[in-house]
Amino acid sequence: MKIAVIGTGYVGLVTGVCLADQGHLVICVDNDKAKLELLQKGQAPIYEPGLSELLLQNLAIKRLVFTEDLKTAVEKSDIIFLCLPTPSLPEGAPDLQYLWQVIKQVGHYFNGYKLLVVKSTVPVGTTQQISLAVSKQTVHSFAVVFNPEFLREGSAIQDFLNPDRVIIGTSSNQARQLLTELYLPIIGEFDKLIFMDERSAEATKYAANAFLATKISFINEIANFCEAKEANIDLVSLGIGLDLRIGPHFLQAGIGYGGSCFPKDVAAMLAFGQEIGYNFKILEAVKTVNQQQRALLIKKVLAFFKQNLVGRVLAVWGLAFKANTDDIRESPAVAIVTELYKLGATLQVFDPQAMLTAQRYLNLNITYANDMYTAVNQAEALIILTDWPEFKTAEFSRLAKVMSARVVIDGRNLYPLDKFENLDFTYISIGRPIVTPKSS
Repeated sequence: MKIAVIGTGYVGLVTGVCLADQGHLVICVDNDKAKLELLQKGQAPIYEPGLSELLLQNLAIKRLVFTEDLKTAVEKSDIIFLCLPTPSLPEGAPDLQYLWQVIKQVGHYFNGYKLLVVKSTVPVGTTQQISLAVSKQTVHSFAVVFNPEFLREGSAIQDFLNPDRVIIGTSSNQARQLLTELYLPIIGEFDKLIFMDERSAEATKYAANAFLATKISFINEIANFCEAKEANIDLVSLGIGLDLRIGPHFLQAGIGYGGSCFPKDVAAMLAFGQEIGYNFKILEAVKTVNQQQRALLIKKVLAFFKQNLVGRVLAVWGLAFKANTDDIRESPAVAIVTELYKLGATLQVFDPQAMLTAQRYLNLNITYANDMYTAVNQAEALIILTDWPEFKTAEFSRLAKVMSARVVIDGRNLYPLDKFENLDFTYISIGRPIVTPKSS
């Protein structure tokens, strides 16, 4: 098929590269010239495992093109994916200006039947509004469908090629047929193709992310309870996660969720509720608990250092909001680092992928270390804020030699408690008992 992908952000780039790798001819459109120059050279502007390799392969065989020419891309394509950013406005509702900038143009370039596929996360009713707007621009037949993305940063390629389900909101039989032809070779099972009306599909996207955010905040509340009662949240999570009605995913206690989706979509749902006079009590609590988890980690650091961080040398592992990405948007790690800095700490930080991004956007006088072990040199404590795999395999014998005090404050519960039974470290984590050296 001939496909256009409008917007080369996280969703658009992954979508375009993966569809090209499936054998389709894909034109990706963006108005950011600097980003286009990188992409045309085969350089991904974001870190995502496997993305750079697929990008280079499909550029080389000319199945993937990057351009700022929207008109030509639309004219040459049968299916047009809209992957424009919808960031939060101050009141929490999504800002659709980038999407509507394209919508105001796209119909004028139709030269035959076109299928517009909205992947941007949009308020319920937006797909129908887009259809009405485009109908005033063209005499050609078309359809507009809503096809939400459920890509997890750090495993987006795998998620696109092996999705749990593909949701398509449409009332058009022709659109249904085209998207079945597009997706069925990828998913392999017709039962994974879920068709519904546009409004229900739009609501499903928000409901999915709101539920996952709720699960994270719930387990963090239970972790705080466990800590007060000297129980172990790891064991509690295991015990409830084996219940098939609950499942084990998103039951990892820590410093809360971040990234571009959960915070934005929870805020949007709260804003939508206000618009219709409905109060999402659960989601209000979800947002509050998530913010409190960041403050909880700060309190643990302050408590250990007797409420005074001025001049304290602290090592920090992790800036990205999760492992396997360089994304620091709404990152709990960044929020915590910023607060520690304000409290007077001297910070030595390391992240395997997010260092350059952090240096561009954070106006903080902190030291960016070359590796995880350099970061802990002469540190009075190590604070872990992102769950990178390499942190899980750290050699504590090396840490012991270079740290000025053997203290680990783990906001991600990376290590089992018994790991520290024979180590001369104080280990403080979330929702679990503190482990202290036996000699103390």
